[in-house]
Amino acid sequence: MSYAEKDVRWIVNTDIEGEPIAPGIVRKVLAFCDESMLAENTFEKGAVGERHSHPHTQITYITEGVFEFSIGEETKVVKKGDCLLKQSGILHGCVCLEKGILIDCFTPMREDFIKI
Repeated sequence: MSYAEKDVRWIVNTDIEGEPIAPGIVRKVLAFCDESMLAENTFEKGAVGERHSHPHTQITYITEGVFEFSIGEETKVVKKGDCLLKQSGILHGCVCLEKGILIDCFTPMREDFIKI
Protein backbone atom coordinates (compact mmCIF):
# COMPACT_ATOMS: atom_id res chain seq x y z
CA MET A 1 0.00 0.00 0.00
CA SER A 2 1.33 3.48 -0.86
CA TYR A 3 -0.13 5.13 2.22
CA ALA A 4 -0.66 4.55 5.92
CA GLU A 5 -4.12 4.29 7.40
CA LYS A 6 -5.93 7.48 8.36
CA ASP A 7 -5.33 8.75 11.92
CA VAL A 8 -2.50 6.26 12.64
CA ARG A 9 -0.12 7.75 15.20
CA TRP A 10 3.04 5.77 14.42
CA ILE A 11 4.21 5.35 10.83
CA VAL A 12 7.13 3.11 9.82
CA ASN A 13 8.38 4.37 6.45
CA THR A 14 9.62 0.93 5.35
CA ASP A 15 6.13 -0.54 5.88
CA ILE A 16 4.77 1.66 3.07
CA GLU A 17 5.39 0.81 -0.58
CA GLY A 18 5.92 3.77 -2.84
CA GLU A 19 3.49 4.44 -5.68
CA PRO A 20 4.85 5.65 -9.04
CA ILE A 21 2.96 8.85 -9.88
CA ALA A 22 4.94 10.03 -12.94
CA PRO A 23 8.10 8.89 -14.72
CA GLY A 24 10.91 8.96 -12.14
CA ILE A 25 8.66 10.00 -9.20
CA VAL A 26 7.46 7.75 -6.37
CA ARG A 27 5.08 8.91 -3.61
CA LYS A 28 4.45 7.60 -0.10
CA VAL A 29 1.71 9.12 2.07
CA LEU A 30 3.24 8.86 5.52
CA ALA A 31 0.52 10.20 7.82
CA PHE A 32 -2.83 11.92 7.50
CA CYS A 33 -6.01 13.00 9.20
CA ASP A 34 -8.81 15.22 7.93
CA GLU A 35 -6.88 18.40 8.71
CA SER A 36 -3.44 17.57 7.25
CA MET A 37 -1.26 15.11 5.34
CA LEU A 38 2.47 14.39 5.08
CA ALA A 39 3.88 12.76 1.93
CA GLU A 40 7.35 11.75 0.76
CA ASN A 41 8.20 12.09 -2.95
CA THR A 42 11.37 10.50 -4.34
CA PHE A 43 12.61 11.96 -7.64
CA GLU A 44 15.14 10.60 -10.12
CA LYS A 45 17.34 13.15 -11.88
CA GLY A 46 15.39 14.74 -14.74
CA ALA A 47 11.94 13.81 -13.37
CA VAL A 48 9.31 16.52 -13.82
CA GLY A 49 6.58 17.48 -11.39
CA GLU A 50 4.18 19.02 -13.92
CA ARG A 51 2.81 22.51 -13.17
CA HIS A 52 -0.54 22.26 -11.41
CA SER A 53 -2.62 23.88 -8.70
CA HIS A 54 -5.03 22.60 -6.06
CA PRO A 55 -7.18 24.03 -3.26
CA HIS A 56 -4.76 22.77 -0.58
CA THR A 57 -1.99 24.80 1.02
CA GLN A 58 1.28 22.90 0.54
CA ILE A 59 4.62 23.28 2.29
CA THR A 60 7.57 21.41 0.76
CA TYR A 61 10.84 20.62 2.52
CA ILE A 62 13.78 19.38 0.44
CA THR A 63 15.52 16.55 2.30
CA GLU A 64 17.86 15.54 -0.56
CA GLY A 65 18.79 16.71 -4.03
CA VAL A 66 18.50 19.86 -6.11
CA PHE A 67 15.31 21.06 -7.83
CA GLU A 68 14.25 23.90 -10.10
CA PHE A 69 10.87 24.99 -8.74
CA SER A 70 8.31 27.37 -10.18
CA ILE A 71 5.69 28.91 -7.92
CA GLY A 72 3.40 31.31 -9.73
CA GLU A 73 5.59 33.37 -12.08
CA GLU A 74 8.79 32.89 -10.03
CA THR A 75 11.42 30.14 -10.62
CA LYS A 76 14.32 29.29 -8.29
CA VAL A 77 16.80 26.47 -7.74
CA VAL A 78 16.42 24.92 -4.28
CA LYS A 79 18.39 22.26 -2.43
CA LYS A 80 18.57 20.19 0.75
CA GLY A 81 17.28 22.17 3.73
CA ASP A 82 15.23 24.66 1.70
CA CYS A 83 11.48 25.05 2.16
CA LEU A 84 8.69 26.31 -0.11
CA LEU A 85 5.16 27.58 0.54
CA LYS A 86 2.56 26.95 -2.16
CA GLN A 87 -0.75 28.52 -1.25
CA SER A 88 -4.16 27.41 -2.44
CA GLY A 89 -4.75 27.84 -6.17
CA ILE A 90 -1.16 28.87 -7.09
CA LEU A 91 0.42 27.10 -10.09
CA HIS A 92 3.60 25.25 -9.17
CA GLY A 93 5.88 22.54 -10.51
CA CYS A 94 9.50 21.36 -10.57
CA VAL A 95 12.32 19.64 -12.42
CA CYS A 96 14.72 17.45 -10.46
CA LEU A 97 18.31 18.51 -11.23
CA GLU A 98 19.96 16.02 -8.83
CA LYS A 99 18.21 12.91 -7.46
CA GLY A 100 16.28 13.90 -4.37
CA ILE A 101 13.45 13.61 -1.89
CA LEU A 102 10.72 16.14 -1.09
CA ILE A 103 8.52 16.07 2.01
CA ASP A 104 5.12 17.68 1.41
CA CYS A 105 2.66 18.80 4.07
CA PHE A 106 -0.89 19.57 2.88
CA THR A 107 -3.81 21.23 4.62
CA PRO A 108 -6.40 19.91 4.46
CA MET A 109 -5.43 16.34 3.56
CA ARG A 110 -5.43 15.28 -0.12
CA GLU A 111 -8.27 12.81 -0.57
CA ASP A 112 -7.13 12.26 -4.17
CA PHE A 113 -3.89 10.68 -2.86
CA ILE A 114 -5.70 7.83 -1.13
CA LYS A 115 -8.25 5.27 -2.22
CA ILE A 116 -11.16 5.69 0.17
